[in-house]
Amino acid sequence: MGEDGLARTPWAYGDPLLLEYYDTEWGMPVTSEQGLFERISLEAFQSGLSWLVILRKRPAFRAAFADFDPEVVAGFGPADETRLLADAGIVRNGAKIRATIANAQAVVDLRDDGGLVALVESFRPDVTPVPRT
Repeated sequence: MGEDGLARTPWAYGDPLLLEYYDTEWGMPVTSEQGLFERISLEAFQSGLSWLVILRKRPAFRAAFADFDPEVVAGFGPADETRLLADAGIVRNGAKIRATIANAQAVVDLRDDGGLVALVESFRPDVTPVPRT
């Protein structure tokens, strides 16, 4: 139980940034192409790290990856990859950077088949599972 009287998962109390994330984003659907591309990209960068590291670096990620605009990131080339590898504000992992650029290209290509949002939504169950008590 938090000081505000609200019950939250224990990990949310580890840092004010985690608490804000839990209260405003965690478990909420992401329904825009750009939002989904950002979340997928950040989740990939998080691999092997804590989510808090990524949240702290999120403003730098957004600046480095053009606010995760798939159209812009899909056009990134070797000079952008070099720039990103030198950016201490983000996680400097060449494989993850290249994957993000390739994923942006895939997001743009998906538009001909309904888009990223439609693809993700196609996996949503017909009925939302209800927690068992």
